[in-house]
Amino acid sequence: MAPGADAESRLRISEIFLSLQGEADAVGWPTVFVRLTGCPLRCRWCDTAYAFEGGQWHGIDDILAQVAQHGARHVCVTGGEPLAQRRCLVLLQRLCDAGYAVSLETSGALDVGGVDARVRKVLDLKAPGSGESARNRWENLALLRAQDQVKFVLADRGDYDWACAVLREHGLNARCMVLFSPVYGELAPADLAQWILHDKLDVRFQLQLHKLLWGEQPGR
Repeated sequence: MAPGADAESRLRISEIFLSLQGEADAVGWPTVFVRLTGCPLRCRWCDTAYAFEGGQWHGIDDILAQVAQHGARHVCVTGGEPLAQRRCLVLLQRLCDAGYAVSLETSGALDVGGVDARVRKVLDLKAPGSGESARNRWENLALLRAQDQVKFVLADRGDYDWACAVLREHGLNARCMVLFSPVYGELAPADLAQWILHDKLDVRFQLQLHKLLWGEQPGR
C-alpha cells in the first residue's frame, strides 16, 4: 500500500487465495478467500491460528483488484474473525457492489447487525468443546435470514447434545440452514452421521471438502 494512503480504507490481510469452497451451501464452488488477520477467540481446535497476528495492510481497492485477478464469482471473507476489523463491513459492501456472490464466515461472537443484507452469513456457534461457548452472542440469531447458515463444529457427544438443545430452544431450522460437522481428527464422521440419522434431525451433515482433498495445509 502506498505511503500516505487513507488508513480508513484499509484492512490487515493474512492471505488472498483461490480454492474450492469446502463448507456450507456453496461447497465445491471455486472461491476467492479473503482471510483477515486477528481474532478475539481461541478455540481449542482452531485450524487458522496463523491468522491471529501478522498479515499486511491492504487498501480495499487493492483487495478488490486482487480478488478480480482470480476470475471467480464466489468470494468468502473469513479469518480469524473478520468482523474484529470494523472496516470489514465496507469490504463486504464493496464486494457485493462489484457483483460477487459473497459469504462471511464469522464466529458469531460479534454483532452481525451491520453486515450487508446481500451477504450470506455463516455463523459458527461455539460448542463447549471449543472452549469458547461463553462468547456466543445469542442476539445474532434474531438477525439471521433464510439465505444464512448456522454451523456447529462438534468434538464429541457432549457437543452434539448441546447443539441439539440449542437447535430446539431457538427454533433454528425455521430461520435458516443448520450445519453439523465433526472436528477434524477428533470426532469420527460416521458417528456424527449416525447420531443425526437416529435422531431424525433436520440438519445438513458436512465434512470439510478442502481437508479431504489437501489435508491440513494452510491456505486451502
